[in-house]
Amino acid sequence: MKLSKVFLAVLLVFVLVGTACAEDTIKIGVYNSLTGRTAFGGQLELEGIQMAHQEVPELLGKKVELIVVDNKTDKVEAANAVKRLTERDKVVAVIGTYGSSLAMAGGEVAEAAKIPMMGTSCTNPLVTQGKMYVFRACFIDPYQGAGAATYAMKTLNMKKAALLIDVANDYSVGLATFFKQSFKKLGGEIVSELKYNSGDQDFTAQLTEIISKKPELLFIPADFAEGAIIMKQARELGAEFQIMGGDAMDNPELVKIGGDAVNGFIHTTFPYDATMKDMSPLAATFTENWKKIHPDKAPNVNAALGYDSYMLVANAIKTAGSAEPDAIRAALAQTKDFPGVTGNKTINATHDAESPVGIIQIKDGQRVYVGEVSPEM
Repeated sequence: MKLSKVFLAVLLVFVLVGTACAEDTIKIGVYNSLTGRTAFGGQLELEGIQMAHQEVPELLGKKVELIVVDNKTDKVEAANAVKRLTERDKVVAVIGTYGSSLAMAGGEVAEAAKIPMMGTSCTNPLVTQGKMYVFRACFIDPYQGAGAATYAMKTLNMKKAALLIDVANDYSVGLATFFKQSFKKLGGEIVSELKYNSGDQDFTAQLTEIISKKPELLFIPADFAEGAIIMKQARELGAEFQIMGGDAMDNPELVKIGGDAVNGFIHTTFPYDATMKDMSPLAATFTENWKKIHPDKAPNVNAALGYDSYMLVANAIKTAGSAEPDAIRAALAQTKDFPGVTGNKTINATHDAESPVGIIQIKDGQRVYVGEVSPEM
């Protein structure tokens, strides 16, 4: 009997200590593609989030605990990851993910759980469409597609374009659609529109047909690895047209994979790059601090978006004066002109961040930030 009383007393102490610790901790979940096809981008975003967490480790006098789950670049795993974070780990907010299709899967779970989610680089409009609890730190593909089309028409003066689309990738299909709509609206002509599936390695049949149509521009809304292979095969076939892509091509590995074939390639991106001439003080500080932490790895826009995503959530908690999910959601919806590494952020009525479209070109094996474009919608 005495042993039972002692056991109960000890158990009560553990319960009380655990409860006190939980009350002194704010849990923020992160789900990203840390393994699988898009792991490189997901890992960079996580490192940006972790860097921001190091700078802001406490909120409202409480320690912030990051709980990280790998979504394995899989839609089902993404949904399960958010389910675990919201149900088991009891997080007050979720950050992620690289990949629009993964963000859509995770966003459905976050919405049902009524836990605010901050998307990182997921640009497909469907990520936030009709959602009360899902936000994002980046622009959306209609805006990005219009930016690419505007740059192609107004700056490059190209009137004939071809498309090569990954039909198994929501991001690729969406961005291609928005580029096509804007390009035609501006007076351009789409001379060829061909398809492939994620994981394909041989694009010679599609490229041979595209070359026969004599476009001035090939738009490939691809992931960086497949995009690099497409460019290598296009050059091997003698293609001379300009090749252009979207933000998923913004990856330091692009040049390593593509070699000389990627020289001249242009892609849209979010408005941050280590080569920017007119960098904001915040972006300059981020770049300097990143190089101290990762001396062997260049900072890129995915890391910057991860950083901004954490800071947006942290700002919402501070602004709300509360770590309750509904209070965080309300504060996120009211975010105006929040200074970010990737530009000032205003969350609009559809929960998307409004920011400019940047342009990168590969010159002599180096990524060069050549400026920004104002899309003609």
